[in-house]
Amino acid sequence: MRVRVGLLSFGLLAASAAVPAAPPRPLRVLAVLSAEETFFVSEARAGFDWEMLEGYARLHQRTLELVPVGGWDELIPALVAGRGDVIAGGFTATVDRRKQIAFTAETFPTRSVVITRGRAHPPRSIADLKSEKIGTLRGSFMLDDLRAVGLAGASVDDSIETGHIPAALKSGRITAGIDGIEAALVAKAKDPELQIGPFVGAPASLAYGVRKADRELLLSLDEYIANARRTPTWNRLAVKYFGPSAPEILKQARGETP
Repeated sequence: MRVRVGLLSFGLLAASAAVPAAPPRPLRVLAVLSAEETFFVSEARAGFDWEMLEGYARLHQRTLELVPVGGWDELIPALVAGRGDVIAGGFTATVDRRKQIAFTAETFPTRSVVITRGRAHPPRSIADLKSEKIGTLRGSFMLDDLRAVGLAGASVDDSIETGHIPAALKSGRITAGIDGIEAALVAKAKDPELQIGPFVGAPASLAYGVRKADRELLLSLDEYIANARRTPTWNRLAVKYFGPSAPEILKQARGETP
């Protein structure tokens, strides 16, 4: 009887050893998508952030799964609820957001900037914005910057969809838009009549957001980002998605040029 039990146990161990290990589950990427802004994450599974995360996923033998959300104010609730593992797509690491989730090292610099179109006398200061019909995106860091300078309120239309500020300017729905400098420069390349005006707020950083409890994921993403910044990978992607204006984006976002 002892021999039979021993053989049975050995057979069960051998059978379990023969079962292949389950592949790592996909890394679920939460992002706000727009057909007008495809330079960070797009429906076509492309963009600066998407390609960066593809490299990370390959390194860790994982795949990426895109989880679109409807607006910027929905990203953190979706992450906290477990609908995704990482927030990407040009997401700014603000003070208020850091209270709720953890952020990786900077992936790209950013800064809120005023955009107008075809104006003979566009606003040149924050004070000039008080007489404008201002438009920006709900739940965005641009709206936070407007609040910080006392401009958010009834005069601000924050119902504009991602990527639609240039169209709102063209239609006359707004007279001044507030967007990230990277989005503004890409939009200006498509429409030369757009004018980039003064900054609103201080230089900031785009980064990936993760749950505070996901310490291991945060550390591994930080290591990957640091390595990518030391190789041609980061510069190659910056030029690919932002073209020759990439150096200008970096300098303006960091406040190195007026």
